[in-house]
Amino acid sequence: MRVKKAVFLAISVASIVVVGNYLVDNLYLVHSSVDRWYSVNAEVVSQATGKNGVVVSTQQEASEIGLEILKDGGNAIDAAVAVGYALAVSDPCCGNLGGGGFMLVHLADGTETFINFRETAPLKADADMYLDEQGNLIEGLSTQGYLAVGVPGTVKGLNYALNKYGTLQLERVIEPAIDLAENGFVLQQGDVEIFRAGQDKLLEPNVAEIFLKGNNTYQAGDRLIQSDLANTLSLIAQQGTDAFYQGEIAQKIVTASQDHDGILSLEDFANYQVSESEPVSCNYRGYQVISSSPPGGGTTVCQMLNILSGYDLTELGYKTSPSLHRMFSAMLFAFGDRNRYLGDPRFVDNPVDKLLSPQYAATLRDKIAFDAIAPESVYSTDIQSEGTNTTHYSVVDKEGNAVAVTYTINSYFGAGVIARSTGFLLNNEMDDFTTKLGEANQFGLRQGEANLIEPGKRPLSSMSPTIVTKKGRVYLVTGSPGGSTIPTTVVQVITNIIDYGMNLSNAVNTARLHYQGLPDRILSEPQAITPRTFRGLKLRGYNITPFRQWGAAESILVHPDGTIEGVNDIRKPAGKAVAY
Repeated sequence: MRVKKAVFLAISVASIVVVGNYLVDNLYLVHSSVDRWYSVNAEVVSQATGKNGVVVSTQQEASEIGLEILKDGGNAIDAAVAVGYALAVSDPCCGNLGGGGFMLVHLADGTETFINFRETAPLKADADMYLDEQGNLIEGLSTQGYLAVGVPGTVKGLNYALNKYGTLQLERVIEPAIDLAENGFVLQQGDVEIFRAGQDKLLEPNVAEIFLKGNNTYQAGDRLIQSDLANTLSLIAQQGTDAFYQGEIAQKIVTASQDHDGILSLEDFANYQVSESEPVSCNYRGYQVISSSPPGGGTTVCQMLNILSGYDLTELGYKTSPSLHRMFSAMLFAFGDRNRYLGDPRFVDNPVDKLLSPQYAATLRDKIAFDAIAPESVYSTDIQSEGTNTTHYSVVDKEGNAVAVTYTINSYFGAGVIARSTGFLLNNEMDDFTTKLGEANQFGLRQGEANLIEPGKRPLSSMSPTIVTKKGRVYLVTGSPGGSTIPTTVVQVITNIIDYGMNLSNAVNTARLHYQGLPDRILSEPQAITPRTFRGLKLRGYNITPFRQWGAAESILVHPDGTIEGVNDIRKPAGKAVAY
């Protein structure tokens, strides 16, 4: 019974379905308080505390590998890189070698940095590459197959972080992932649910021979062995970054791309660069919040918090219609500005200082009255969201170093292709660009000119790995998958703790809400609001749509006495928090 309950309550965002565009009070009569929601599900929460280090990820083998690195004398960066490689083996839907992402680092000496290894558009890419002769989008071209693939950044990003901020050699850090691929691991029910949810993406021959047994997915208790991936990881361990970007791995990917109407070239791989910059930061009620700079979602996170800082959320009450009205308004304004202004800083002038100024937040608060704000007054076009099948993990070590990593291959199992004998899935990140102005992408969302396809450009992202500090010391490490729901998830975890005094388990695992203006509806997880709050929001003009759970806010909290606590989000039952 417990397993069934865990699976039901932790269905991934890939299996989200709209129940309808209407809601009646009876749907919410079964809902009750946050405490009841949490207590019902407490039995499936994985949490751990320790004094020396904590790792939380969406896959238990990867978490254990990260902790092993910490115990072996590695720092948080060493462990984070080890987890990144391990997730490429144990979480193939989302962990990856064939995608990209962001790493946020806070060092014990106070140094904070943002490492951007997001994928880039190939050099032969152009703004019209997914349109037919009449200018119409060709269905599936930006989401399936090799033309959908951006130049992967994960290997170069992880190795860059290790070389600059780690203490161990690459061979030591990648060795556990090689062993995991070569000897396999026993699948748990949570792992199996992931394969079932993405089964349609596992049909290509090179993919099916790894992840399917005949025409069926693996079952709980089966052992998954990935020999090709073990060989790929071994090459990277022996030859370093060049094995992937200038050696036989790049050649295999480029050959497969050219054989299947793709445009990837060896020059794309040789030219790929990681960027490093200052994180976005903001002050929220005396806490310093740092997060991902553009093209990441940290600006959106901080803009929401800046607006909310002008209200006493505690006094307004937890998930009352007055407090949620302020929160939804902050979400709308932040997403509207994201759509209008933000993009790859190498191609777009991002007005971050203006968007995060207290003066600008005050002008936005002045626009919030009783009724819901009309999204059309904020947006010029709908926003676009990257794929929801991302993964986030968090690490803190005994020295006070902290790392938050969010990386992705976009859709569940990416573009659904594996170059022969490489063993890893490639991303379909090109769909994150504006493939046609005014047209929806695979998630029904749109975006503007700042995110049009250009050679070498990185697509805009909502990924928001976030670290919160208090007086220079790490307090909270968090982040989530979930496409456009990522910034709102991060904001709710932060406000749950700071404004509403929740413990970490409740802050992570309570039901969430999401609003981005367009589509004009609030997404509501089960039991997110009471009937009274529902009626109050309807009176203000909000449309509320029930959804199943989304995201996975794998989080760590550092208590004043130095105890480090990690909590795995119950929405990802294959995940685990470990500590020592």
